[in-house]
Amino acid sequence: MSVLRWGCGAGGLGRVLRSCGRRGLPAEEGTLGVGLGPRRSSSASPREQDLRKDWGHAELLEVLEARVRQLQAESVSEVTVNKVDVARLPESGGGGGSFQPPRKAQVGAKGAAPQPSGRWAEKLDKEKQTLQKRKQQLEMKLQVQAQRLSQKLKPKPLKMEPQLVRRQLADSLQCWAQGTPESPSEEQLAQALQKVPQKLSPKEEQALADREVEAQLTGQQQKLLAFFECCLLTDNLRLAHHVLVAHHGNPHKQQLLTLAMYNTIMLGWARQGSFKELVYVFIMVKDAGFSPDLLSYAAALQCMGRLDQHARTIQRCLEQMAQDGLQLQDLFTAVPLSEEERAALLRAIVKVQPTFSPPPRSPPQVNTSVLLREIYAKDGPVSYPKLHLPLKTLQGLFQQQLHMELTTSVYVESVEKAAVLTKEVMHARKTLKNLRVQWEAALHRALQETKASLARQAHKGRPTLYPFMCLLSEREFVQLLMQALPAQGESLVCVAQELGRRAFSRHMVQKQQLNNQVQALEQRYTQYLHLLASDTQVAEPHLPRQYWEALGPPEVPQEKSFPLPVLLQLGRQLAEVLVQAVQMPRSPASPPGSCGLIPVLYHVYSFRSFRQIGILKPHPAYMQLLATAAEPTLTFETVDVPMLCPPLPWTSPHSGAFLLSPTKLMRSVEGTTQHQQLLECCPPAELHGALDTLTQLGNCAWRVNGHVLDLVLELFRDKGCSRLGVPPPPSEAPRPPEGRLPRDTPPAQKAELRRELARCLKVAREMHSLRTDALYRLSLAQHLRHRIFWLPHNMDFRGRTYPCPPHFNHLGSDLARALLEFAEGRPLGPHGLDWLKIHLVNLTGLKKRESLRARLAFANEVMEDILDSADQPLAGRKWWMEADEPWQALACCMEIARAVRTPDPATYISHLPVHQDGSCNGLQHYAALGRDSVGAASVNLMPLDLPQDVYSGVAAQVEVFRRQDADQGLQVAQVLEGFINRKVVKQTVMTVVYGVTRYGGRLQIEKRLREFSDFPQDLLWEASNYLVRQVFNSLQEMFSSTRAIQHWLTESARLISQAGSAVEWVTPLGIPVIQPYHQEAKFMVKGGIQSITCSKAWDSSQKPNTQKQKNGFPPNFIHSLDSSHMMLTALHCYRSMPLCCRKGLTFVSVHDCFWTHAADIAIMNQVCREQFVRLHSQPILQDLSAFLVKRFCSSPR
Repeated sequence: MSVLRWGCGAGGLGRVLRSCGRRGLPAEEGTLGVGLGPRRSSSASPREQDLRKDWGHAELLEVLEARVRQLQAESVSEVTVNKVDVARLPESGGGGGSFQPPRKAQVGAKGAAPQPSGRWAEKLDKEKQTLQKRKQQLEMKLQVQAQRLSQKLKPKPLKMEPQLVRRQLADSLQCWAQGTPESPSEEQLAQALQKVPQKLSPKEEQALADREVEAQLTGQQQKLLAFFECCLLTDNLRLAHHVLVAHHGNPHKQQLLTLAMYNTIMLGWARQGSFKELVYVFIMVKDAGFSPDLLSYAAALQCMGRLDQHARTIQRCLEQMAQDGLQLQDLFTAVPLSEEERAALLRAIVKVQPTFSPPPRSPPQVNTSVLLREIYAKDGPVSYPKLHLPLKTLQGLFQQQLHMELTTSVYVESVEKAAVLTKEVMHARKTLKNLRVQWEAALHRALQETKASLARQAHKGRPTLYPFMCLLSEREFVQLLMQALPAQGESLVCVAQELGRRAFSRHMVQKQQLNNQVQALEQRYTQYLHLLASDTQVAEPHLPRQYWEALGPPEVPQEKSFPLPVLLQLGRQLAEVLVQAVQMPRSPASPPGSCGLIPVLYHVYSFRSFRQIGILKPHPAYMQLLATAAEPTLTFETVDVPMLCPPLPWTSPHSGAFLLSPTKLMRSVEGTTQHQQLLECCPPAELHGALDTLTQLGNCAWRVNGHVLDLVLELFRDKGCSRLGVPPPPSEAPRPPEGRLPRDTPPAQKAELRRELARCLKVAREMHSLRTDALYRLSLAQHLRHRIFWLPHNMDFRGRTYPCPPHFNHLGSDLARALLEFAEGRPLGPHGLDWLKIHLVNLTGLKKRESLRARLAFANEVMEDILDSADQPLAGRKWWMEADEPWQALACCMEIARAVRTPDPATYISHLPVHQDGSCNGLQHYAALGRDSVGAASVNLMPLDLPQDVYSGVAAQVEVFRRQDADQGLQVAQVLEGFINRKVVKQTVMTVVYGVTRYGGRLQIEKRLREFSDFPQDLLWEASNYLVRQVFNSLQEMFSSTRAIQHWLTESARLISQAGSAVEWVTPLGIPVIQPYHQEAKFMVKGGIQSITCSKAWDSSQKPNTQKQKNGFPPNFIHSLDSSHMMLTALHCYRSMPLCCRKGLTFVSVHDCFWTHAADIAIMNQVCREQFVRLHSQPILQDLSAFLVKRFCSSPR
């Protein structure tokens, strides 16, 4: 068929061009395919209009040809039927013109086709000839355009040889490139490289110094460096070299290049053994005025070692390295290299210096902290607790976890009430299934076209997203996008950031699989399990980190995540593909093809808090289809789910926790790098205390409390129970008023109606958020009901520890904690049952100021209620529901009931965690720091007969002040009579040591006063303002040294931040801390469906935020002491000391709340007190002062 018959739209032209162009390799192999993306506009350009006109003429020509053939057939019939006249036809263009007399057809030779005759035939022939000419002209025109476009789109050869500025280098390079490796031109090149670069002008020297010294790259430089690094990750090294050459040859763009960028490309060529290309980059380094560093020479020597290069060339490289003042030994100590790279580097050096040997690996460093001396001492017998599982079971669990991380996703059945499988539901699920098949195909095509377009731009020397789009295959990107398809409106920024992060994480998992790192991990982990398994022994007891390090060399640091702007740009590109490719019928119930297609996602704008943001909003038809289908499956990322085997021990800031998925040791806002830089610069031994604590916390095995889960699910699937923390379903949300108001409605009533509508919407959103959170938690609990699992931990910048899985852990609410119990049980022993009873009374909150003996007696008095709660939790007297922590109280009631019904309660195997909570922990640390005996007594740091309750003490002191003011006639003091209690002041007292301001404290107290139905609402502001002043005055009297220490910390932070630095310090266990509060800076990611503007307050290149720095220093410093105390307690609980008759015990924490088995509470209490005393026996404030003076004062006094 003719090209002209391929269609009359833009799609036809696309097919023509694709057919004329040369077919290329698949896009994932780094070559270009020719293709045009979908048109976004319905308007046509003038050229398109001309082509459409020509195509219309071509169609008319075909119609006329068909009419001629019809007439020819009629002429044949006319000849056959003897002398039958042909009917007269009107002339072209005339409706009522004259008719010619009929003519008889001329019969020619046998077999010849009869020809029409008459004026109409002549006109037809004439028009046919005219259109035939146009047809030929159009074909020629299209052929020329296709050839031109094909030449234009044909990938040009990538530039390898650079364009140099320095003439001497350029001439030498040209001679070297044209000669052989052993030719004299190599000598000239070596001499040119060894010569000192020509004298730069003062302006150029200053610019070069700025480029070398500047620690923070600009946004453009970050993107360019990330482009080069990603090209190495995705085997697009030639493309990266081409872009580097293009930038180096452009004087303006060359200013963006840094030595790290050149080194990145050199390292890529070194790994491939491409010496010629590496020399090109090395020359560009010299040409740009940079001095090669250790990484530059490591790449060059590594390449020579792989190629077995001539000794003379290697010798010149070493001589040049010496001239630059670099030491050969530093190549093996200061440059991160894999074992293969070290071997290639050593092979090159030994060829020139046969006696050279790399410096031996430094022996494992030992932490020398006074507080940790006992932990790492080898002066006595020591042992560590093992897991309760045998080796074979642990190996099977490892294989399950490995498979889960390789698949990167976990599918969990939802615990929502199952929908009845009606015909409507089945049809909706079938429709969704068919649509998803179509969407996957459409996304695959769209991704291929996008990659081809980006590749063409990259071949022009532009650093595009092409290598980032090669991180995963199209099939894997499609899977990622299908999982990210939002069921409700979501911010484009959030969607883009999550897509970018997931793409990088999945690539890292794949890379380890391709590099055979998974097999090495499997072998090493199997050996590591011998330390943990219950049925194996090791020659010498070690901490898990120490044993893992002894099994092999340290891991090479993983690639760092890309900068946030790059992740956002990649995520936005993927989101744009999702918006454009995913479509569905306007009416899903109609047969396929019977109605038009509509986008499933719309990009709209909305105002939130007076800011306009872009939102990806699903079409109501899609949302209705999802609601009707009620699919029973939830999808989670692997890192969002607890592990099925013990986590990897933390051995460095970049290695630990999950098997394959990258995890940060120090969690921070995405894009923050200052914390990681501090950790990398810190001596490894200084972090051993934190690393070993995180490993120990992660090694605690958990299981689900099935009895509690069943009761929670019963309420969750019914209508929920807000009082018990079970969120109700959306159907229980308040309904806004219906109907329209009359026209004469007063404005005040209309305003009230608007406020009521806003309140209903706010409550509905909150209910949906809480319901979703509970759905995730309960679905994961049900999924893990009959399994043992582990919670890997990391820490924040202050050293406070957190579980990595966000949805199901022991740091959640009362309900979340009640669902968990230790997988390993311990016999209660002689005192375990008593501690269970005391723990239950603590959970009720009824005996705060009573002794432990009195609490135990109270538990025995209410034993009947305890047993009734355990036997009939939802149908009995429901005593447990009145507790402060009802679900944990119920779990404890069930545990006590099972224990007391055992013939010998001391032998009962208990799995329930028992808690020991701190008494206003922040005030405890302030009292200890200031040696404040009065304050210490208020927070139970002094031996007393009865436990003290600081909140009740503050409330009593506030009441004294109130009574004095009331006697003097102050109205607000008189109104507050009878309303001051422990609950009103508790939150403010608790948070004042963590930096709460008077404004924040007033809001806290106002919230509590609102709960009194008989309190005058018009006096809320005045009363809360009065009370917050009295609370601060009471604390000033009760804790005299606390305010003085806070003031010193605040003033120190103010002076440091005003001098232009962020506040830093080191915790007593050696963890470096820096506060991430800086002036807010904005960056924009332009292009695409929306330009994204983000604010960042963590950019260390910006000035510190003085207000946040000084307000944050006191609470953050106390948090760091709190975490240090927890870590000391954890490490000493884990270590068994036979000489002291102390065995290792299970220990986990929720910040200042420590958990263990009931039988081990006494031991944990002893360790907790001992370590608190040891911590505050150190000169903490003096050490802090000395550090601040040394770090921030130029001339210490």
